Amino acid sequence: MADEKTDVLQGTLDLMVLKTLDTLGPMHGYGIAQRLLQVSDSALQLNQGTLYPALIRLEQRGWVKPEWGRSENNRRARFYRLTGAGRKRLKIEAEKWEKTASIMARLLQPEA
Repeated sequence: MADEKTDVLQGTLDLMVLKTLDTLGPMHGYGIAQRLLQVSDSALQLNQGTLYPALIRLEQRGWVKPEWGRSENNRRARFYRLTGAGRKRLKIEAEKWEKTASIMARLLQPEA
């Protein structure tokens, strides 16, 4: 069977980015994409057309703040850090995701 890539469900990318920044601290977009690829065992491959609009959306909502810095290979890059509002939103979104996952788990269980 060919490697199957997992599509990101609508609304979950924001949660994944917020959690990544909460766990690892400030990161640039490429680093975030690589971390999600790593954590997903290569099932999630995010391209710039997916990730960067999400980062802009998170910035516009005040959940992340970009700052210019130098990447590992000494290139100028925007590093995103979680804001206080972003931490609050992460908690809300994580709770919503846990509730949804719990409902889906019950629906997918075989009936007794």
